[in-house]
Amino acid sequence: MADLHIFFLPFLAPGHMIPLVDLACIFARRGIKATVVTTTANVPLIQPTIDIVNAGDASLRHPIQLLPLYLPCSEVGIPEGHENLTAFPDPDASKLVAATDKLELSFSLLLQTHRPDCIVADLFYPWAIHVAKQFATSLISFHGSNCFVPTIMSILHGGELNQDEIETERPIEVPGIPSKIHLSLSQLPNFVLRPAEFQKKMRESYSRSHGIVMNSFYELERDYVDRAPNSSNRKLWFVGPVSLQNRDLDAKIVRGRGAASMDDDYFLSWLGTKTPRSVLYVCFGSLGRFTATQMREIARGLEATDRPFIWVVWHAGEPSDWLPEGFENRAISSGKGLMVQGWAPQLLILNHEAVGGFVTHCGWNSCLEAITAGVPVITWPLFADQFLNEKLLVDVHRMGIAIGAKLCSLKPEERTPVKGEQLTKAVDELMGNGEEAEERRKRARALGETARRAVEEGGSSYENMTRLIQELISLKAVGGSSEFTEAS
Repeated sequence: MADLHIFFLPFLAPGHMIPLVDLACIFARRGIKATVVTTTANVPLIQPTIDIVNAGDASLRHPIQLLPLYLPCSEVGIPEGHENLTAFPDPDASKLVAATDKLELSFSLLLQTHRPDCIVADLFYPWAIHVAKQFATSLISFHGSNCFVPTIMSILHGGELNQDEIETERPIEVPGIPSKIHLSLSQLPNFVLRPAEFQKKMRESYSRSHGIVMNSFYELERDYVDRAPNSSNRKLWFVGPVSLQNRDLDAKIVRGRGAASMDDDYFLSWLGTKTPRSVLYVCFGSLGRFTATQMREIARGLEATDRPFIWVVWHAGEPSDWLPEGFENRAISSGKGLMVQGWAPQLLILNHEAVGGFVTHCGWNSCLEAITAGVPVITWPLFADQFLNEKLLVDVHRMGIAIGAKLCSLKPEERTPVKGEQLTKAVDELMGNGEEAEERRKRARALGETARRAVEEGGSSYENMTRLIQELISLKAVGGSSEFTEAS
């Protein structure tokens, strides 16, 4: 195998960093020299994973490297050390995106020093195409999501619906796709309704890259691949779920990714006391934020179920400000539930036999982790592409129940609160004993088995990784940079 060297450049948010670092680990375990590049303050978040893989896989030809970039926070008006989206009071990426434009020069200096053969860069770095071209280096765009979302977006932008239809609150049926999917204006993010200059730069960048790597698997989206925008003239490699391809090291990697308020053994011990498929797991991701009123309703809904639960809470302030009086005694101290402040080992939890349901915000990493664990879901999307991901889980693969969220917004106070009774009802429906609930569980398990087969030797994602590596080796042999152009 040619001695191929790849730079990996993740965007500065957990949902982007984790899968791209996982991908770097997969390349390294296939014999490729992998270097992850991130800002100084994010190094401690990534280093433990790299150390675990370097120490845990004796067959590595090259240890994974990690290189820091300096982010001049003061120049762009953000506080020093605020180099990750989780550090901001709301998950609006605009300030951080503006700051990452300042990384172009220092990244160029690293390229000049190390001369990698290829860059795998997150879509949130549209300037990466210019840097790659400057150094005659191949650029692969990393799309940490799926093919389904850009397919729906292209239909909404492509003239198949008139603007009057898009701008009404009346749910409209998305034309030209196999599944019956209805959307309303309030469920669509601004970058779909009114694409800003940054989104246009992103589209231009990945249209000029050599191709796109997606953290998804072909079998999950086979009906949408050919409908994806420019699918006939753009190379797509489905290589996911990337977390599964390091699964022999997963437990150690999860332990290295964050500090929960309880250690992993405590979770496993607690789950071990519960019957199979009885536990509800509730997590809205590291960027999920709610009003105190909504948090109180979630607590009410969980307490009213007869299911044990694990509830992961981020950015909620003092629990005494929003928990119902007596909740901790009745629901936590009694042993019925666990409430986790901050990070939790989600992969370990979802793959435990005691877990039978997952309330999720529909961030793509969480969607994939539910799919690979074969766990049915209650979908509660908040912002960005999460409402579209919900449609894939609920309407296409029918492995979930929608809680009924209707408004896509970064601002918690703009969303209509979901009542505790709605949550209780959805949990009872998801985890009940009826025929429909059992069929939903069967579909979730079958999809999980398909995901696992995809990453095994001979599976679709495994073979896509092989083809991608071979393509990059061939590119290196003919001199590097290649902007992908329309197929003849």
